[in-house]
Amino acid sequence: MKINLKQIISILLFLLITLNPVLAIGQEYDPKTTTQKFTSALQIINFAYVDTVFEPELVEKAIIATLKELDPHSQYISKKDLQKANEPLEGNFEGIGVSFQIYKDTILVISPVPGGPSEKLGIMAGDKIVKINNENATGKFLDNNYIFKQLRGKKGTTVNISIYRKGKKKLIDYTITRDKIPIHSIDATFMATPVTGYIKLNRFSRTTIDEFRKAIAELRDQGVQDLILDLRGNSGGYLDVAIHLSDEFLGSGKLVVYTEGSSSPKKKYKSSFRGEFKKGRLVVLIDEGSASASEIVAGAVQDWDRGIIVGRRSFGKGLVQRPYYLPDSSVIRLTIARYYTPTGRCIQKPYAEGYEQYHKDLAKRLEEGELTSADHINFPDSLKYYTPRNRLVYGGGGIMPDVFVPWDSTKYTDFYVDLLSKGVFNDFVLEYVDKERKSLNKKYTSFDRFNELFIIDDILLENFQSLAKNKDILPGDGEFEISKELIQYQLKALIARNLFDFNSYFRIMTQIDEGYLKAKEVMENDSYFAELIME
Repeated sequence: MKINLKQIISILLFLLITLNPVLAIGQEYDPKTTTQKFTSALQIINFAYVDTVFEPELVEKAIIATLKELDPHSQYISKKDLQKANEPLEGNFEGIGVSFQIYKDTILVISPVPGGPSEKLGIMAGDKIVKINNENATGKFLDNNYIFKQLRGKKGTTVNISIYRKGKKKLIDYTITRDKIPIHSIDATFMATPVTGYIKLNRFSRTTIDEFRKAIAELRDQGVQDLILDLRGNSGGYLDVAIHLSDEFLGSGKLVVYTEGSSSPKKKYKSSFRGEFKKGRLVVLIDEGSASASEIVAGAVQDWDRGIIVGRRSFGKGLVQRPYYLPDSSVIRLTIARYYTPTGRCIQKPYAEGYEQYHKDLAKRLEEGELTSADHINFPDSLKYYTPRNRLVYGGGGIMPDVFVPWDSTKYTDFYVDLLSKGVFNDFVLEYVDKERKSLNKKYTSFDRFNELFIIDDILLENFQSLAKNKDILPGDGEFEISKELIQYQLKALIARNLFDFNSYFRIMTQIDEGYLKAKEVMENDSYFAELIME
């Protein structure tokens, strides 16, 4: 869509006046130093600049730069990127319904989505898509963008694919009718102990509450009494979904969160009588990657003495964004308010030092030792708050856990990081499972049997090291031994994921997960829950 100079000026005026909360409430300003100045500058550029100006790109850069001056979370999203940005939060996309990886220049099906169009036609894990619409789909040109473009599409449209399946002499042809494919917000649901359930939530999307209630129902069938809710690495999502999830744990009529901004009057959000887990012990896991909606839930649980927060201080993203559509259907997600927990704590960490410094905060926390020791975190008296049961909690940005779990950086050697970042784990597991899938499926008929009996032995480790060596990834002195246990669990978990489901990966990796193990330890200690409110 071609945007002319007049439209550029209109958009900048919109940014300066309509979206500026100070100007919007009537502060005097001089057009000669604002709107007219923008107009003149753009007219001069358009008239006299040495090269031809591509106006749409110019206006996008102007908007992006303007928003960066406001706060770190106001954001511009172009029309073409909007659907991709919304998909994880809407909880679905339209396509054929397969999880895949590119393996040796070929599209390898990791697993069909349960209930999706591919599964219904009999497409299986391990199948290789070699043709799409009768054209070759293998080779160096393959990338995710190409695959998405070919396999995704509007619901009801069709795509023809040809599949190579080991043991079959001829390619298998399928005509697949695309459909809505769910993007799940829950990664894992299982029983951590005979009475304690575990749910890992990766985002707050439109499907989250339905998924959560389904997960709780499954756990109830297995005898759940207490719950570990894992929000580590969960960067947030919709505000109303965070409120509804908090509602699952709190008694009726309790303040969950309130928002307030210069142009946004104070608004309170309270819990209802509904909820699937208002009784029973609750532990919430957070870390430096838990942000926004995750912090709303953790803050409400902590402030109402409903559960124990375990982990490390959360990210500190407490700014509320609202989408505003521009004339070309692009969007500005503009910050309009701040979040506050029930005790009045502001979740947002400071950002006065600017955009760049703000996004270096996690590196700064690591350098200053905050991620490895709670003793390196100091709060002034002005940031101290108290819950109804007189428990001390802290403001100042993010949620400080009740029980601190240090990040053990020692086992994450440079060698291990290289193995991950350069895809050695995935390459090894894909090749291994591709060769051994039939015998593995025959020997391990269930995850429980696999978990109990399958061992990453010395032969597998030697083969894995050989692949790493072929990719010029070599351990430094002692690095292999330091990371050996982590490597073994990562390999076993990835093999389980390929053979069974995504849930299996977490069931294995949590066995050496310090945060998860500390959550189980806290859950079994009566003293932590003596002062809490469990209806």
